[in-house]
This record gives sequence, C-alpha cells and structure tokens, in this order.
Amino acid sequence: MPFDISILSVKDIIDILLVAFLLYKTYKLMKSSGSINVFTGILVFIVIWVIVSQVLQMRLLGSIFDKLVSVGVIALIVIFQDEIRHFLLSLGSRHRTSSLLRFFKGSQKNDNSKEAIMPIVMACLNMSKGKVGALIVIEKNFPLDDIARTGDIIDANINQRLIENIFFKNSPLHDGAMIISNKRIKAAGCILPVSHNLNIPKELGLRHRAALGVSQETDAMAIIVSEETGGISIAYQGEFYLKLTAEELERMLTSEDEL
Repeated sequence: MPFDISILSVKDIIDILLVAFLLYKTYKLMKSSGSINVFTGILVFIVIWVIVSQVLQMRLLGSIFDKLVSVGVIALIVIFQDEIRHFLLSLGSRHRTSSLLRFFKGSQKNDNSKEAIMPIVMACLNMSKGKVGALIVIEKNFPLDDIARTGDIIDANINQRLIENIFFKNSPLHDGAMIISNKRIKAAGCILPVSHNLNIPKELGLRHRAALGVSQETDAMAIIVSEETGGISIAYQGEFYLKLTAEELERMLTSEDEL
C-alpha cells in the first residue's frame, strides 16, 4: 500500500524536522569531539536491531537485542558523559540569557565588540611579524572556569600591549593559553586539552593541537600565532582556519557572539 503524504499534519512535519535537526546536531557534536565512529556504530546497531526484530521477526535474537537496547541508555550516558555535560552547561550558560535579551532589545554589540576585538587583532599582527608564538582562547557559551584555574588569574581589560607582553618570549606565561571572557582577559598561562586527531597536519605544533582540543571540547574560539612561521590561524568547532589575513581574522571574530 503506497504511503499517502496527505495524511501528514503540520505537527507531523514539525516533528520530522525537529528529529532531523537533532540528528544533525548530534552528528556535528560527535564529529567535533572525535566520537563519530561510535555514533556510526550506534546507528548501524539500531538498523540491525530493527531488521532483526521488525522485518525478519527473529524472536530469540530479537529478544537479545531488546535487552541490549534496554541497558544501552546507561551505556550511552557513560560513553558520552563529556558531551552531555557540555550540552547541559551550554543550555544553562549566562550567554544564552544575554543573547535572548539582545534579540528582543535589538543588537547593539557591533561597536562594543569591535573595541574589544581590535586590540586582539593588532596584537596578533604584531606577534605574527615578530614570530612570537601565542594562543588566545575566547570563551563563548561554554564556561572555561576549570581551564582558567590551571593558569594565573589576571582579570584585566583587553589591551594590545598587555597581550604582547604576556606572550613575549621571556615572559613566564608565554607558553600557556590566554582566556578571554566577557570582554576581559580572564587568565593566562593556562593548560588546554590536546587533540589526538590523527588528521592534523604534521607541520602544526602543540599550540595548534591544544587549540583544536579546546575547540572540540567546548564552543570556544582559539587564535593561534605560530612561532615558526608567524602564521595566524583559528580553531573553531573542531576545524582549523589557517593562514588568516588581518581582515579575515577580524571578520571571523566579529561574526561570532560577543567576547
């Protein structure tokens, strides 16, 4: 019997679109966290379970799969506990509330954000010319308090000269990462989680791996200035944007949420 699409109501269409959206977001989350193979394995298992239980109606094998599925939720919570924690912290973040308020009041962030962004851009350009290595992490919705505590708390206004002094080669904080939150330099000399992605190009060093790692585990944007080449790059949502010009760097920073 052919499926009659006319029986679909508006609610059914919204339901299908929401499920598709959730699957897409789950896929992106798994891909950025390096768990895409686990996600694919779960989908394959579900397909096999449906075929065995519903299509072939194998009662013995189907009952075994049913038991596995019944305890599978607990297993998934254990496997994806970091991703679940990331999602819940993101939902409860203070930035969600401020974004909602900006939506109703109208956005006035462009000028204010530019005042905070330009010192970062100019500092990165100067450090690039001098081949001074730097790693700057800009907090978004996911709080970086745990990472900030691994370094020295500064809590200072964003200032070009201060950024350059912190990453000066003889500075005791130059090897770690700087955390920027709420238009302020929150901490410096911080330790970031390192990505173990095997697809990272060999010419990219530890700073790039650390930047990619924090972009995979959080929604932060990490700016890298290479000590070897002076190139400016960004790691965001588990992806690299390499060899950026000043205009590209500014555009990427201003196109995202406020600092």
